[in-house]
Amino acid sequence: QVQVVESGGGLVQAGGSLRLSCAASGRAWSIYNMGWFRQAPGKEREFVSRITWSGGDSSYADSVKGRFTISRDNSKNTVYLQMNSLKPEDTGVYYCLAKSMVLGRDYDFWGQGTQVTVAS
Repeated sequence: QVQVVESGGGLVQAGGSLRLSCAASGRAWSIYNMGWFRQAPGKEREFVSRITWSGGDSSYADSVKGRFTISRDNSKNTVYLQMNSLKPEDTGVYYCLAKSMVLGRDYDFWGQGTQVTVAS
């Protein structure tokens, strides 16, 4: 099992910044990829960004490219999402996903989510 805990959400004015953190524990050695998703009220959960645990390769949704930056600290089993130039449409619950591989089997572990609200 991998436990995933997000933090850093809150209320911010449009144009402001927030930094989300996601700490993994438990079987964290098996993690090979971590990412962020978000879900706005009445909408489906959508991909935001991800990063590989070994090489640090990252990818982003088009809607956040140039504004959000994902990074990781392997020593702390933590991934960060720096969000700049926030827009009201970035509002939602942000979830962290840890992907784990054990004996050839792939597992997904989700956090409980952290609320981000961007006021116009």
